[in-house]
Amino acid sequence: MQFRYQEIASQLRHKILTGELSPHCKLPSLRSFAKQQQISLSTAQACYELLEAQGHLYVKPKSGFFVHAPKISLKTQQRDNYIDFPSVSREISSFDLHNQIQEASSQAQIIHLGSIQLGSPLIPIEALRRSIQRSLKHSHPEDFLYCDRQGHPRLRQALLEHWSEDAIHIAFDDIFITNGCMAALMLIIQSLTNIGDSIILPTPTFNGQLQLLASLNRKVIEIPAHNQGIDLERLEQVLKTGQAKACLLTANYQNPLGYCLTHQEKAQIAALAEKYQCYMIEDDIYGECGYELQRPLPIKHWDQAGYVIWVGSVSKSLSSAYRVGWLCLPSTLKHLKTKLLANNIIVNTPLQLGLADFIFSGEYRRHLNRLHPCLWAQVQDYIDYIEQLFATLPIQMQVPQGGYALWIKLPYQLSAFDLYQFALTQSISIVPGSIFGEDNKYHDYIRINAGHPLTSSIQTALQQLATWIQQQVSRN
Repeated sequence: MQFRYQEIASQLRHKILTGELSPHCKLPSLRSFAKQQQISLSTAQACYELLEAQGHLYVKPKSGFFVHAPKISLKTQQRDNYIDFPSVSREISSFDLHNQIQEASSQAQIIHLGSIQLGSPLIPIEALRRSIQRSLKHSHPEDFLYCDRQGHPRLRQALLEHWSEDAIHIAFDDIFITNGCMAALMLIIQSLTNIGDSIILPTPTFNGQLQLLASLNRKVIEIPAHNQGIDLERLEQVLKTGQAKACLLTANYQNPLGYCLTHQEKAQIAALAEKYQCYMIEDDIYGECGYELQRPLPIKHWDQAGYVIWVGSVSKSLSSAYRVGWLCLPSTLKHLKTKLLANNIIVNTPLQLGLADFIFSGEYRRHLNRLHPCLWAQVQDYIDYIEQLFATLPIQMQVPQGGYALWIKLPYQLSAFDLYQFALTQSISIVPGSIFGEDNKYHDYIRINAGHPLTSSIQTALQQLATWIQQQVSRN
């Protein structure tokens, strides 16, 4: 739950990032601002001080508060990177390459610019340790027996109350705890569809989704995604044909593009799901990884007919080591409950209890409130540094609205896979764009993880990548 000063600060921050408040303009005095917003003087001061701490405002002695020039704008900072292609049902062809890249990214002693994960400085390790210890101390004898396959009631209650603070209302019996987000996706895809069925997928998309569909022998129907979101006209065209049994998509801070759909677009998707009676599997794993204090609502919020399955995890917002995820089953799929429970692998009970304590104690909310401005500043550091390295080369970089994936187009259609192979020889992990869709459409893109602080070793790694690219451009 946000305090009033945080809500107002979030609104002001959005005006700064979108240019509605121009750089270096003077804000109203504290008394005038308090009167405008109908708040107390202390609340107005807390609002300004929060924005100052986040780097959005600066103070001139005896003059007041002024707007800092933002380095990241929520407006698109590059040309629309829309790539058109036919939307047809097909098998996924790059399964072996997915596995090879995943294995390489997990090697020890490597600079992790590939896998999207938070660096340890952003993880509240001590608070997590205290929650696990406290939950074990207050556990009951039955907590050391087999847990409910649907998930421990205490964690389900904790998540329910946590989501309700963000105006996301889910019934207790609809929550299924899983071993991470991918396990939740696997469960619902296996329960909803059969081998050989087609699933709609906007691309470029998280390569793990394609890898999962390939392992399950499902086909894919790609529709274009771009820096502004999803081609909703194409989505409806495909839905009309009735070829797809489900649609798998991300509305909030999609990986790798980082877009966040508008309320109108989310409502439109929910309406399309109802109109064509096609289930939307919403992977909302990055929903709590924004730069604003207020969490964006999922498509599930607009689901009136029960055609949206909401899936998520704390892996990206808290720690990749916490393999705790969930799926929320709509009432229209209650008949799948027995099947889901039979196939769901019970999640470690002490871990569930530790996470429940972390949420109930307020530590998770405090962590998120600290994470948002830190994540924004960290992504900004990467963008600034990469722009410096490539000042003389025409790269294109997708500036995310949230999350910490950077989608970069290499100059002159250089091969991202060649860059990936070079990076491995230097113990650097990146992900080439060719595995974010079929037909090698994104062969000249790479994805960079900005989840770790920009240390000197990461700067050196980025310099090595830039040097290779410059050499390739010179040769060609």
